[in-house]
Amino acid sequence: MSTPPTLVALLHGPDQPGLVAKVAGWIFARGGNILHADQHRDMEAGVFFQRVEWISAAPAGQVERERAEFSAFAASLGMQARVSDTSQRLRVVVMVSKADHCFHDLALRWRAGEFAGELVAAVSNHPDMAGVAQGYGLPYHVVPVTAETKAAAEAKQLALFNEYRADLVILARYMQVLSAGFLDSIGRPVINIHHSFLPAFAGGRPYHQAHARGVKLIGATAHYATRDLDEGPIIHQDVGRVTHRHGVEDLIRMGRDLEKRVLAQAVRWHLDHRVLAYGNKTVVFD
Repeated sequence: MSTPPTLVALLHGPDQPGLVAKVAGWIFARGGNILHADQHRDMEAGVFFQRVEWISAAPAGQVERERAEFSAFAASLGMQARVSDTSQRLRVVVMVSKADHCFHDLALRWRAGEFAGELVAAVSNHPDMAGVAQGYGLPYHVVPVTAETKAAAEAKQLALFNEYRADLVILARYMQVLSAGFLDSIGRPVINIHHSFLPAFAGGRPYHQAHARGVKLIGATAHYATRDLDEGPIIHQDVGRVTHRHGVEDLIRMGRDLEKRVLAQAVRWHLDHRVLAYGNKTVVFD
């Protein structure tokens, strides 16, 4: 006996009375069974947000039709909706440079079955982690990037994303600034991870700068990448306390741990269809 499909809808739009009842009624009228429902109202903007997950009663082969019909229904209420079939696991390409801690962490979590998605390839501007990727059974593509070749390199990267039918790109400490044109044309979400010293300690050697300043907190931020460098909608953040007893190497080690945890959680939420980005903010139905 086949497992009935489970659908997840993320919707938002102007708040109005009866939205929760109307959404639940639409699902009930089609024989669906709601598993989870959560909502939020932006009090300042007057915007309503909802995540609803339900078992569909649609016959095999008609799930796509139900997804389209729900989107049309949401539009009739003035809402925008993104409806996903959880049986269709999102395909993920990871971009890396030389730092390997986030890449190892993501790959190990994927192999352990922690993510509702599939890592399908790694793309790098350096050959250093080819053997690591091979060990995880991931294709590894080296696309060198220089100022003179940046446009051609980004075109090749886009071609690889399309070849692997990527639904999500993760910058796992990929140490190249993506051009605005690249991000405008990429056609899928991009999640980035960075230390939370920005903008206070931008540029090179941020942990050395922080140590010299005597900070008491270090952190990491995962966000969607946009054409505005490191200013995209934030998905997840975390911090760790430091004292005068911690040296630079301690800060670097602690920072790497934070980066791994924060990036993994952001990726997990995205793959579970729990993140709704609007404007320069996100609602995370955790």
